[in-house]
Order: sequence, then structure tokens, then C-alpha cells
Amino acid sequence: MGLVAVVVAGAAVSEDQLDRYRRMRDFASTPEPAGAPVGEPPTPDEPRFVIQQHDATRLHWDLRLEHDGVLLSWALPRGVPWSPDENRLAVHTEDHPLEYLNFHGEIPEGQYGAGEMTIWDRGTYVPEKVEDDSVTVTLKGHRVEGTFALFSIGDRDWMIHRKVPPQDPERRPVPTDLRPMRPTPGELPDDGWGYEIRWVGARTLLTNDAGHVTIVDADGEELSDRFPEVRRIGRSLAAIECVLDAVIVGVGRDRQPVADPANVERRLDASSASQWRRLSEDRPVAAILVDLLWLEGHPALALSYEARRELLLELELQGPAWQAPRHHTGDGGALLEVARAQGLAGLVAKRLDSRYEPGATSPDWIEVSANRT
Repeated sequence: MGLVAVVVAGAAVSEDQLDRYRRMRDFASTPEPAGAPVGEPPTPDEPRFVIQQHDATRLHWDLRLEHDGVLLSWALPRGVPWSPDENRLAVHTEDHPLEYLNFHGEIPEGQYGAGEMTIWDRGTYVPEKVEDDSVTVTLKGHRVEGTFALFSIGDRDWMIHRKVPPQDPERRPVPTDLRPMRPTPGELPDDGWGYEIRWVGARTLLTNDAGHVTIVDADGEELSDRFPEVRRIGRSLAAIECVLDAVIVGVGRDRQPVADPANVERRLDASSASQWRRLSEDRPVAAILVDLLWLEGHPALALSYEARRELLLELELQGPAWQAPRHHTGDGGALLEVARAQGLAGLVAKRLDSRYEPGATSPDWIEVSANRT
């Protein structure tokens, strides 16, 4: 990790510390900095750190600590732990030049680490301990604050542990036992309601944890592998921990939702990864995101439907296999006529002040058929 070349105060830093970094890159092709010659290490009151979100072959986060003229670096596949109750993997990588503190951009295809890199957090830190196999630092960033211990468990594999106290004492682990709320069939209600198109497809909950998306149906059966194109929403959500209510529907050649549920049914009937991958190309689907149950360690269940929808829209989730269309307020009858004209199933009317009741069939949500007279 470059610590073999760590020196006592006032001594020169070995030029070899960045050799591995430079050998792994073609600087004529990548916008990454080659790094100035390593000279006398700076002696800042508080050295700097950066956490970069790296959308490479696998989404991960890179923690870099300024130390003796270079950046000590670890790749964090699941990001920074928010609680002392869990340790997360930290893969030690080559030292990086100090210029990498400000680097962001697209590393071209074919280059080492190809993919988009953005700055997720930055700040200063206090080095409590820096040794060959153990590092303890107190980070002072915009998003991350607290004391962390990094320790080797063999070869390049390390772990990162948040020491007490947690950054957000009220933050809770994302639940795995939530189920979708269900509407009650009925007539079109009057004022005080929001209206959504009723789509026929697979009713699911999508859970994102550090870019890893799990999809379960209304009965809790996991469907994640059946919908690979939908799981890519994890690249958009990245570190945003959330649980979303979604209907997975078939889409046409223009990638717009269609009333025909055949694409979804084919996916559910298929039984192998190769079939699911082929169907994702030939018979694509998309997730219509309709509600938000959990966000960044906190339940949203007690919030009003209107407030939850605003939080959902703020996530700006519009992608190749997912979208979060706005709900309508006011004249539900006009939207119902549109649904009838387009051959859609109908509407779901939701009381604007209703809370989310997982697994319940609630009169606060009404399923209105487009065939009703």
C-alpha cells in the first residue's frame, strides 16, 4: 500500500510509490492524472481524503487518504458502513497521485478501471494510526463523518469498520419483510385523491443497497434474476438506500409501457439465467415506480402519499428500464377516459393523506376499472 515506503518526518518519499499506478494506465488514452514527481511530502494540519463513486465493471466506491505525498487507496464494494454493527469489505489498491483528489470523468473503454468516476464526498481527516496492516482515521466530510478502522484480513482484502458512535443513531437496517399495499376495487372517488394509471404486470418491491437491487413479489418470492434490465436501476440509485413499490410491465419497441402483460408472463415462466438474459433483449420489461417505503435508513410509511411521491420524484429515476411517472390530482374522470381510449386497465386512486400499510388491502387506495360504467 505504499506503507513500505512510509518515512519519518522530513525524509524524502520513494519515487517507486506510484510505479504500479503508472504501469497500469496508458496516459495517452485515459484522462487520469499521471502524477507529478513525488517530492517532499506536504505537512498539512489535516490531510485530505476523497471518496469517489466508480461505475466500472461493478459499481463501487474508492476511498483515498492523503499520506506522505500519495493517496492510500481502497475500493469499497458496498460503500462506507453507517453503523458499528457491520464491517464491510475494503479491497486495497495501488497508491494514487495527489492529483486524484480532484479527478472525475469517464475512463475510456479498454482502459484499467473503465467507467464513470464522480466525487461522492471529500474533506479532511485525522490520522489516528497508519501502519502496514491497520489504519484508523477520523473523516470530516460533507456526507461522511466519524472514526473508521481499516484492517487487513489477508492479501489485498481488508475490512472497514465504523467505530462508535454511528453517524445517524436513528438509522436502521433496510427491512426485508415489507410487502406491497393493495387497493380495494371500487368506484372513482371525488376530491382529495391522487390518480395513477393501473398497469397489469408483476407487483413488486425493489430494494437498493449500495447498488445491489433485490426484487420480490407481493408474496415475498425473490424475482431478482428474472429481470436483469430492471436491476440495473442500482447504477442510478448507487449509494441511495431505499425500498420502492413498482409494477413491472412489458414494453414495446419504443421502450414505452404496453397493456399486454405477455412479456412479464414469459419472464416469470422462464427457468434459467440464459432464458432471462435472452428475454431481456427480445421481450423487454420496465419498472413503473409508484411509491417509496424506505429511504436512507428511515421508514417513509407514516408519511402521506403526497409526501412519499415527492421524495420518489426527487430521486429522478428515469432510465432505460424504469420510470417514475407523476401522479395526477384533480379530475380523475378525465384520466380514466384516457385510460379507456388507450385500452388500459384503469386507474388506482390514492387518498393524498394516506399512509403506506405494507401487505394491507386498504380503502385508502381504490382500483378503478376502465370498463366500469
